[in-house]
Amino acid sequence: MSHPKERIRQVPPPAGGGKSAAMYTRFIPREELSGFAAWNPGSLSGEEEAAAAAAAEPQKSPEELLTESLRAARQGGYHDGYRDGLAALDSFKQSFAQQATAQMGALVQSYGSQMDALQQAMATALANAAVSLARQVVRGELAANPQQVAAVAQEAIEALLLSARHVTVRVHPDDQPLVAQGAQEILAARGARLVGDAAVTRGGCVVESDIGIVDASIEARWRRAAAALGSEAPWSAEDGE
Repeated sequence: MSHPKERIRQVPPPAGGGKSAAMYTRFIPREELSGFAAWNPGSLSGEEEAAAAAAAEPQKSPEELLTESLRAARQGGYHDGYRDGLAALDSFKQSFAQQATAQMGALVQSYGSQMDALQQAMATALANAAVSLARQVVRGELAANPQQVAAVAQEAIEALLLSARHVTVRVHPDDQPLVAQGAQEILAARGARLVGDAAVTRGGCVVESDIGIVDASIEARWRRAAAALGSEAPWSAEDGE
């Protein structure tokens, strides 16, 4: 089998040079061509194939285009809403946690304050009860043993410095004979003068001198005892004496 180029006959140009020879053109017979196709310059860039493919696709109606646009818009809106919803939920959880923490802290603080106040009230009530009981015990003891006032007067005189002069012991008139009998020796040793004074409550005494006063009255002694129990209740709180 011969090559295609060998089947093409080479026809020499007509004899004689010149213009006629330069314009020589030979028509190739159809039987010498194995195949051919028309050439279009646009086919080099692929535009023709793209146009043909676009023409082959079915054209969508305006209703279908509108439906697709609405579907795309709904899908985008769903994603945006879901994202914004998650962000809002996270912000709400953080805000709720902060508010709950603050409220819990305030509740704990209020509970602590209430407990402190309750403990203080209980301590005060307990102290008042103890003071009231002690007052009753002291009064009962004074009534049962009034001669104890002599020991009180003796301790008060001993509290004075030995250099004290012009010593005067004031007691209730009802206690005066008891002190005169029970503290006779120390009264004489210090040259003290015993005076009855209705302003002095029974069971107590007040010792005066040129260098100071020793308050051994029931009221003063009671204030010191009540303060040790954490109370400021006066001696006459119950009966208004």
